[in-house]
Amino acid sequence: MTETAAPGAQLPLPALPALPALPALQIRQLRAGYDRHIVLSDISLTLPLGQWFALLGPNGAGKTTLLHCIAGMLAPSAGDIRIGGVSLREDPGAAKRALGFGCAPERLPALLTGRQCMEIHAAAKAVQSVDAQLLALVDAFEFSGMIDRFVDTYSTGTRQKLAVLLALVGQPRLIVLDEAFNGLDPGSALALKRHLRERIQGGRCSVLLATHGLDVVERYADRAALLLDGRLVHEWQAEEIAALRASPQGLEGAMAEAAAGTAGSAADRSAPGTRGA
Repeated sequence: MTETAAPGAQLPLPALPALPALPALQIRQLRAGYDRHIVLSDISLTLPLGQWFALLGPNGAGKTTLLHCIAGMLAPSAGDIRIGGVSLREDPGAAKRALGFGCAPERLPALLTGRQCMEIHAAAKAVQSVDAQLLALVDAFEFSGMIDRFVDTYSTGTRQKLAVLLALVGQPRLIVLDEAFNGLDPGSALALKRHLRERIQGGRCSVLLATHGLDVVERYADRAALLLDGRLVHEWQAEEIAALRASPQGLEGAMAEAAAGTAGSAADRSAPGTRGA
C-alpha cells in the first residue's frame, strides 16, 4: 500500500548525485604573443584535480609564455583560461585566488623579508594563517632562520625556496611552477617532491611543472606534454611514462623522436606539390 503525506507535509527530496569536481585548469584554443610575434598557437589543455602535469620543451618553445598567460601576467590574443572553473578573463580575482604561481626568484621583492612576502600573499588570498603542512615544508627547507631576513640577502637557492613557498600559500587548486627544483639542495628538492605528491594524492590540487629535469618527470609526473614552436605536439600518460622510465630509450629519447616526427610532418606539409589530407 502506498503511503501518502499528511496535508501540508513536505515529501523528502530525492538525493542528488554528486557533481563532478571542476578541473584545476582548462585552456581552450589559446593564442598569445608579444607585439606581432605569435608565440603560442591553438593551445588546448584540461588538467583535472589530482594530477602532476609536466610541461616539456626546448628553450624558446613557449613554456614561460604559457605560464605567464595562466598567471594573468600576459593577456592572450584569443582563447580562454579557467582555473577551478573560473574564467581568468571574466573574473581574474577569483581565478587568481585559486592559483599558486611560483614566480622567478629574481622577481621577488628585494627590500621585503620572507615573512613579509608570505604575509602579503596570505592577505591577497584572504588566508588567516599558514596551514600546518606548509609550515612543515618551511622546516624541511630549513628556511625558518632566513624568514625574517631581507630577500636581497638570500642566495639563489634560498630565493627559490621562498618562491615555492609563496606559490603554496592558501591551499591553491592549481600550483604552477617553472623549474622549481633549480638551485635547491637535494634534501629540499626531495622534501618538495614529497610535499607536492601528498597534496595531489589528497585530490586537493593539481601541479603544472615546466621543467627540463626529466628525472623528476619520470618519477613523479602523471602526464607530460611536449611544447614545440608554440604548439603541444605530443603527450604521454602515466603508463607510458612508467614504461619509458624502465626502457633504454627513456623520456629523453621519446622526446627526441616526437620532435623529429613533428619536424618531418611539417616538412612534408610545406614541400612543393603537397596538400593536406
